[in-house]
Amino acid sequence: MSRIQATFARLAAEGRKALIPFVTAGDPFPDVTVELMLAMADAGADVIELGVPFSDPMADGPVIQRAAERAVKAGIGLTQVLADVQAFRQRNQTTPVVLMGYANPIERFGLDRFVLEAKAAGVDGVLVVDYPPEECVRFAALLKAQQMDAIFLLAPTSTDARMQRVGEVASGYVYYVSLKGVTGAGHLNTAAVAEMIPRIRRHISVPVGVGFGIRDAATARAVADVSDAVVIGSRLVELLEVQPRDNVAVTGAQFIREIRSALDA
Repeated sequence: MSRIQATFARLAAEGRKALIPFVTAGDPFPDVTVELMLAMADAGADVIELGVPFSDPMADGPVIQRAAERAVKAGIGLTQVLADVQAFRQRNQTTPVVLMGYANPIERFGLDRFVLEAKAAGVDGVLVVDYPPEECVRFAALLKAQQMDAIFLLAPTSTDARMQRVGEVASGYVYYVSLKGVTGAGHLNTAAVAEMIPRIRRHISVPVGVGFGIRDAATARAVADVSDAVVIGSRLVELLEVQPRDNVAVTGAQFIREIRSALDA
């Protein structure tokens, strides 16, 4: 059982839902990432999605695009991201870390090398935005062999055939993108999410996390009522980008604590 699978099993036994924040590695300051991750974990984050900076984040909206641009400008790449995970693992052995990003940095690094070094660093799962399930069966198998999870996106436009295909290779959890468009777009319709989740569950046996458009505690609670996990990215990155260096981890922890309290109420 992977660390992600164990976390979801524990939460299910406790009758609780997972809180999964997303932050971009190296943003808003290159030396704050590990401190921020530790603070969020202490505040109640169950899984941390760590964005791998990329120069062309086509699936992301302006908030996360700016974060990626800042991190790339600061020289943050896959090697530095893995180093951050390794440093986090020296102080936290329990909170799963998922790397989220695009295929180009991983393929330049080399799939086999990436999987081995990610495992050594303490990564628990990988979500590659532009890897369709049909094209990464080998990648998913490499991850599984190292007890890491291959995580995939589903969207409102996903067909039953696509859901079934994802269900054949996904592990850990799936990330349901609740809105059409890029990250941070639009207003979340929780009723539409509630209608979609049962359809997903007909094809997917792993937990279902929901993200995109979750900006406050009330919305997070509504989403948690119908899903297994709440994923929050753009709103958190937006809050952090205006903080001075010494206040980043404090602000991140405070935001996570507010959402956690709402989910557990």
